[in-house]
Amino acid sequence: MSKVCNFLVECSNNIEVLTEETEHGKQLYIEGIFAQAEKKNGNGRIYERSIMESAVGKYNEQYVNKNRALGELNHPTSRPFPDPAEAAIRITEMKMNGDNVMGKALVLNTPKGQIIKGLLEGGFALGVSTRGLGSLKEKNGAKYVQDDFMMTAVDAVDNPSAPDAYVSGIMENTQWALNESTGMWTPVMDEGESEYINEQLFLEKFEQILKELKK
Repeated sequence: MSKVCNFLVECSNNIEVLTEETEHGKQLYIEGIFAQAEKKNGNGRIYERSIMESAVGKYNEQYVNKNRALGELNHPTSRPFPDPAEAAIRITEMKMNGDNVMGKALVLNTPKGQIIKGLLEGGFALGVSTRGLGSLKEKNGAKYVQDDFMMTAVDAVDNPSAPDAYVSGIMENTQWALNESTGMWTPVMDEGESEYINEQLFLEKFEQILKELKK
């Protein structure tokens, strides 16, 4: 028996950069609003505060408090959980402040983390985007995220507003099923659908969107 959930992605550009002195030297962080509740977002979804609060609590318990809350540089196209080999940031704090989810993340000394560091030091305005799994229920023209919502990652993204329409389109077409006997999440594929999105096609579409935005 399996439980099927949608792959949900939400973006935020309310992020600030700070440098902190530690016993290990200077460390670079990003912090700000990672997500919001009780507000219809650009994807037409609404997270009620109680649901978001519960998801944040579980994410803290399962990931942040265990130093396992990793994020990548931009979203992967075919999986809801972060890959340590692609890690760029580690979320160190996450809490509710009213309807806002406030977060803080350490920029890691990894290949992808070094890219973020270079971008930030060059004045680039970075954003973040959350990944999660959950079911939806439509009501009054909006899609309400249900109480099975599970936050799985927070990624650093290069353009949280523009590419979101394309990235979310990919994610929304993918459903993931929890096999209750094995505890593993696997993608649910329609007949004839490929499990992996062609990387070259993704890059071509991404470049096409950027060109359209520059017009």
